[in-house]
Amino acid sequence: MCACEQKTEMNPFFTEFQTEYGAPDFTKIRLEHYEPAFLKGIEEQNAEIKAIVDNPEEPTFENTIVALDQAGEKLSTISSIFFNLNSACTNEEMQQIAQRVSPKLTEYGNSVYMNPELFARVKKVYESRDRQSLTPEQSTLLEDTWKSFIKGGANLESAAQKRFQEIAMELSQLGLKFDENTLAETNGFTLHITDEKDLSGLPEGAVEMAAMTAKEKELEGWLFTLHAPSYIPFMKYADNRELREKMYRAYASRGNRDNQYDNKEVIRKMVALRLEKAQLLGYPTYAEYVLTDRMAQNTETVNTFLGQLLA
Repeated sequence: MCACEQKTEMNPFFTEFQTEYGAPDFTKIRLEHYEPAFLKGIEEQNAEIKAIVDNPEEPTFENTIVALDQAGEKLSTISSIFFNLNSACTNEEMQQIAQRVSPKLTEYGNSVYMNPELFARVKKVYESRDRQSLTPEQSTLLEDTWKSFIKGGANLESAAQKRFQEIAMELSQLGLKFDENTLAETNGFTLHITDEKDLSGLPEGAVEMAAMTAKEKELEGWLFTLHAPSYIPFMKYADNRELREKMYRAYASRGNRDNQYDNKEVIRKMVALRLEKAQLLGYPTYAEYVLTDRMAQNTETVNTFLGQLLA
């Protein structure tokens, strides 16, 4: 057996997880498994999409909408695992993987929603919805699928689709940059306490964890960080107002320190691109674009609700 075949067999994403309820087996997942898994997931979903498009039968709810909903299960699983870990427990190598795979995922997502043959089948099912006996759940799936294609640029002219794809790619990269900067700022701050009286009010568990964190850094006393398990109990229970203020200011100013991790320019670019994206699809603002599939539906409802809360 060649080395590449051996590596394929050992990748836990290429088979079902042999765990209760099929939960991810994190003990077997290594960083080198992700990129091959993403590529295989894209390949498999491509085949599933092609089967839907090439189906000679008339488009129906089952052979188009349900089939599309079930396509890409492996890719969805891999993405959920990787990007959740990248947000909660990342490292430099994981961030580099994210930088490499995110453009591929964005490009692939665009190719699905802007596939004219696939959109034609979805459109045919959607336009005949009143003549079908769909359950409320089926109607919701059909409506959500249709909206996803429209909001994914399927109805745009070719020039607008090209710009839409460019914006999606830029936003993907900027989102990663924003998260990386925020994480670097979060990891870069610690509050080192050596006087036990400054622990007043804190629960025993929070104190023990801070002592362990300090010990890991070979420090005496207690070390608090901006990570949620440390930050939240400190802000909620610590009696020392000055130290709470110090923690709060450090947390609230992440990405706003005019250093290499500053996010202000990233945010400016993201806001401008989001507005352009919304306007390409015919929405006056990005808020209106986002709210179309939220309970509020429009900005007027949101502003009215916020006004009532303020009152």
